[in-house]
Amino acid sequence: MNYWEAIILAVIEGLTEFLPVSSTGHMIIASSFFGIAQEEFTKLFTIAIQLGTILSVVVLYFKRFFQSFDFYKKLFVAFLPAVVLGLLLNDIIDSLLESPVTVAVSLILGGAILIKVDQWFGQGTDFEISYKTALLIGFFQCLAMIPGVSRSGASIVGGMSQKLSRTAAAEFSFFLAVPTMLGATAKKSFDYYQAGFALTQEHINLLILGNVVGFLVALIAIKSFINYLSKSGFKLFGYYRVIIGLVLLVLHFFIHPLSLV
Repeated sequence: MNYWEAIILAVIEGLTEFLPVSSTGHMIIASSFFGIAQEEFTKLFTIAIQLGTILSVVVLYFKRFFQSFDFYKKLFVAFLPAVVLGLLLNDIIDSLLESPVTVAVSLILGGAILIKVDQWFGQGTDFEISYKTALLIGFFQCLAMIPGVSRSGASIVGGMSQKLSRTAAAEFSFFLAVPTMLGATAKKSFDYYQAGFALTQEHINLLILGNVVGFLVALIAIKSFINYLSKSGFKLFGYYRVIIGLVLLVLHFFIHPLSLV
């Protein structure tokens, strides 16, 4: 991985992590086109730079993280399903990461849902999140273990299914990203160490650069997304996902087989 590739991947991460378009799917596709998807450091990089993007959430919503202990208890409840299922399904998840068809189909199906979600649930009226709703959102978030299924999209749809407003569902999805991404980064870093890989100074420089770029881009993306979502809903993101998914399938089956490993 060179510095330009690191910057591009970080921009993609910052733009897509909190949008319902699947950051994992976009990162897999981009790193595959660069020809670096198979590198162990790339796999670590795409997870570790999420630290920069979650820092943007803490900065933008700083006061919300100190409003009450109840806030953290609800985050913990929502985070639990990802911990349990992530550990149980780790090998299956890793195998799915190698399938371009899985990413493409997930993008298309998720896009179809986003096109209809406003019609199904409306704008919602609730802003308070119960423990039951938090747990359900946590289970919805686990769908994002399938590459191409957006973590933010799944958790937002989960919140809207419980009559949360678009904004409340989106913001809770942002908050839930903090423990989820911290956990994912810690696990990936541990796996990297256990496999006997070591970070060089250049690797460290790339990680610092990726986190800084991801942080700055995510700041803009979050504010823009909330403003757009409150006015226009999810249809645009749905159509975008369907188009990207169809393009991937055409490339894979009719032009040149794609390899994501």
